Amino acid sequence: MYDFHMHSNYSADCDTPMEQTIQSAIQKGLKEICFTEHVDYDYPDPTIQFDLDVARYTEEITKLQKKYHDQLTIRKGVEIGVQPHVLKACEKLVDENYFDFIICSLHASDRKNLHHGDFFEGRTAEEAYQFYYEELLQCVKAYEHYSILGHIDLVKRYKKLDVERNFHEILEEIFRVIIPKGKGIEVNTSGFAYGLGSAMPSKDILQLYKDCGGEIITIGSDAHKAEHVAHEFPRTLRLLQTIGFEYIATFEAQKPIFHSIDNIITR
Repeated sequence: MYDFHMHSNYSADCDTPMEQTIQSAIQKGLKEICFTEHVDYDYPDPTIQFDLDVARYTEEITKLQKKYHDQLTIRKGVEIGVQPHVLKACEKLVDENYFDFIICSLHASDRKNLHHGDFFEGRTAEEAYQFYYEELLQCVKAYEHYSILGHIDLVKRYKKLDVERNFHEILEEIFRVIIPKGKGIEVNTSGFAYGLGSAMPSKDILQLYKDCGGEIITIGSDAHKAEHVAHEFPRTLRLLQTIGFEYIATFEAQKPIFHSIDNIITR
């Protein structure tokens, strides 16, 4: 199996040593992983700074790649938190540093915090979802320095919608922008841990992506603790099969490599 979304103590919200997560991946029989440490410029919470010491990160991951090369393939990635006003800084980061894999995520919207709920103040749940997806659309129209979109329906984690609306019209527009550019999406299994009852995105959005012609899809645990590596992966792979996906992707030097889901499940 392949886990292409995980964090270590190089991310501001994680204190798990990188080597501990690597050892967990080996114990669970994974073939390849990718660390995707956080970078969120101008994150709207003064109590946390999502900056990444790329030099130190590169030094340690290179050392561990050599140490474990005969047991596990370890890729160097990054999770960039986009907002419309920080896209130039995001481009600069990617232009100046090597990454195998880049996740584009929207963790803050309207320059407000999702995690603490600031973004939802003064908005109905429907208004919040609408604004969130429209801002993500704005970002993907202007920004191309990434491999896949991370947990595209993350807004659900912080506020559940009480009305029957799926926002597929905006999501479809997002997919019509990213698919011709060779960009993909991830299935982020942390949704199970947060009580959503599914991975992120949910099945209906995965089906919409498939119906729009999307083929590049990665799977990631978003692990911040070693024990969460590959959380609910067999269940998620089977779901992808029922939707019609035959392959998941990994990345090297920002180029997708496709792996048969059948082979992963039966291995």
